[in-house]
Amino acid sequence: MSGSSSVEDLPDQCKDLFTQDGVLLKACLGRPITDLNSIGMLCIVENHDNSKSIEWRPNDLITIDSDTQDQEWAVVNTIGRRQRTFSGNITADYATARARIIRIPLEELKTFRVTRNNQQMQFSTKPGVWQTTFYFQHGNAEIFVASLKNHVKTAKTRHDRNTYVVVEPNTESQVLNKSFAELDIFTENTTDVVWNLVSNFKQRPYETTMEAFSKLTDIVYYGNEGASGKRDVSEEVADLLTKSMNEIDEATTVTTLTRQSDEYEVVTVNPMLPPRPVIPRGTPLSTEKWEGLQDTEGRVTEVDGVRQLIFRGGIARSIRHLVWKYLLDYYPWHMTHAQLKTLHKKRTEEYFTMKLQWRSMTEAQESRFAEYRERKNLVEKDVNRTDRTHPYYAGENNPNLLVLQDILMTYVMYNFDLGYVQGMSDILAPLLLLMGNEVDSFWCFVGFMDKIASNFEMDQAGMKHQLLQLQQLLMFVSPELANHLVQKDSGNMFFSFRWLLVWFKREFSHRDIMRLWEVLWTGLPCANFHLLIGVAILDAEKDVFISKDYGFTEILKHVNDLSMCLDVDKILSNAEGIYHQLVSSPNLPDQIRVTLGLPTINISTSTHSEADNNKPSTSRGTENGYPRI
Repeated sequence: MSGSSSVEDLPDQCKDLFTQDGVLLKACLGRPITDLNSIGMLCIVENHDNSKSIEWRPNDLITIDSDTQDQEWAVVNTIGRRQRTFSGNITADYATARARIIRIPLEELKTFRVTRNNQQMQFSTKPGVWQTTFYFQHGNAEIFVASLKNHVKTAKTRHDRNTYVVVEPNTESQVLNKSFAELDIFTENTTDVVWNLVSNFKQRPYETTMEAFSKLTDIVYYGNEGASGKRDVSEEVADLLTKSMNEIDEATTVTTLTRQSDEYEVVTVNPMLPPRPVIPRGTPLSTEKWEGLQDTEGRVTEVDGVRQLIFRGGIARSIRHLVWKYLLDYYPWHMTHAQLKTLHKKRTEEYFTMKLQWRSMTEAQESRFAEYRERKNLVEKDVNRTDRTHPYYAGENNPNLLVLQDILMTYVMYNFDLGYVQGMSDILAPLLLLMGNEVDSFWCFVGFMDKIASNFEMDQAGMKHQLLQLQQLLMFVSPELANHLVQKDSGNMFFSFRWLLVWFKREFSHRDIMRLWEVLWTGLPCANFHLLIGVAILDAEKDVFISKDYGFTEILKHVNDLSMCLDVDKILSNAEGIYHQLVSSPNLPDQIRVTLGLPTINISTSTHSEADNNKPSTSRGTENGYPRI
C-alpha cells in the first residue's frame, strides 16, 4: 500500500472501472494527521499493465483537474469508462494533491471489513492490521463491495460476517487462455454468451464456473445439437471453465500420495490387481418387496436388505417417490405410518414458517440486506435456465419454475451460512419432478445437500479433496491412463469437476440420473462410490485417450461429448467390479483405504475415523463388502 509516490510514478495510462464519491479518509498508517478527514473519491482502477488497484483520490485533485481545460490528461471522464492519461504539463498544486493518492494493489489485498451500517470500510494487506479506513458519507459502502467482488474472489470469515478474506489471486486465466487458444473458439461467429462467460470468469472464477454449469443446461443436458449438427461452443466453455479452476499441485504428481499426520509422503505403487469381475445388475426394488420388508405398522425392519436391493437394481418408479424420503433422511426408517404422518405435518409447518420469513420481507428490508438480495437475484436467474428442455420445466410462465424458486429461497433461510450457490438448482430439479410438491421436495433437497454440501463451499476445499482422491484412485486402477493425463496437463482431473459437483447430473438423462443417485445414496458398497463411478467412466475411455494420443484440448472435448452417451447400468457394473479389484488387492495404499472407508494399515485411527463419518449411519454386518440380509 502506498500514498507517497512521486508524480513520475503515475502510470502512463489507467482506466477507472468503478468510482464512488463522498468517501472520507478516516485513518491510514504512515500518513500525517493533516491528511485525515479529507473527502475524496474511492475507485477501482485498471493499470496500464492490466493489474488492478483500489485508489482514493482527494477532492482537491479532482477539482484541479476539472478546472484545467487545456491539458492533455483528464482525471475524470464518464462513470464506468473513466480514463486518465499523463503528460508533462503538471502544476505544483496537482503534484501536491497527487502525492496524497492512496493506492492498494488488488494482488496485495488480504482482507476488508464493512461496519457501521455500511458506512465504514477498512482494508488490510497484512494479517491482523487494518491499515486504511474510509467512511462513506452516503452509507453506500455495499455498492463498492459489490463492485470489488467482481475483481477479487472473497469469502466471509466465520467469526465475523462483516469481514471478507480475499481467497487467492486469479492465476487461472493463464490456463483458460491456453484452452481458448488451442480450441481456437474465438472466431467472428463466437456468441455473446461465450464472451460474457470468459470476461466474468477472469474476474469471478468460482462464481462464473457455477454460472456456466447452470447456463448451459439446455445445451448439455439432453445433448442437443444445433442446426449444423455440431455441438454448441458454449458446451466446451463449460468444461474449459472447469479446467481453469484453482490449481491443485497435489493432484498433478505421477505417483500417489499417502497422508501421515499432516504431511504427504511419496510411495511407490505397482498395483497387481486381480481380474475385474463382471457383476450383473439386478431388478429394481418392487412394491411387493418393499412392503415385505416392513412390519404391519409400516416400520422398515430390514434396512440393510432395502439398501442392498436398491444398490443392486434401483427402485421401481411406482414407489421411488416414497423410498427416496428414507434414503435422503427425511423419513426415519424406524417410524410407523402414524408417526410419519405426524412428522410430515411438523415438517410442513416448519417449511412454510421458513418460507414466510422471506416472503414477508419488505422492499425496505431487502434494501438493507445486501447478501440476501444477491442470493435472491442469483436464484431467480438460475431457475429460469434450469432443465428448460424438459417438459416439466418448459415454456413461459411455467408454475413449476416458481415452485423451484420458492424451494431454493426457503433453503437460503434454512441454511443461510451456505445460502445458494449456482449448481444447486440442478440438484433440486429432479427431486421436484419426482415429488411434485414443495414440502417433500424441500426436505429431500435438504437431505441431499447434507451429503454434498462441501461441494459448494466457497474455498472449494471439498472439491479439491475429491479431485485428489479421484486422481489417486485412477493412478492405482489404471496407472497408464493416469500418467497419460499427467503428461497432457490433465492430471489435476479438472475435466471431471462437473461430474463431482452435481453428482453426474449433466451426464445422464433424468431417468438414468434418478437410478444412479438412488444407488449412490445407499452408501454401498463403500464410502465415496461416486468416485469409482468416475474411475469407471475414464477407464472405459482409456484406449481412446491413449491410442489417439489425446492432449489437453481433446481430453476436454471428449469428456464433454460423453454427456448423454453413457450406459448407467454398464458403468455401475464396472464401478462395482473395480471396487472388488481394490479390496482384493494385497498392496492397497492407506490413502485409497481411507477414501473407500476401509480399515487402514499404517496411518492413524483419527484419519480412518474421519473417513468413517462418510458412511451411512446405520450399523450393519458386512460380507464381501455388502450387508448381510
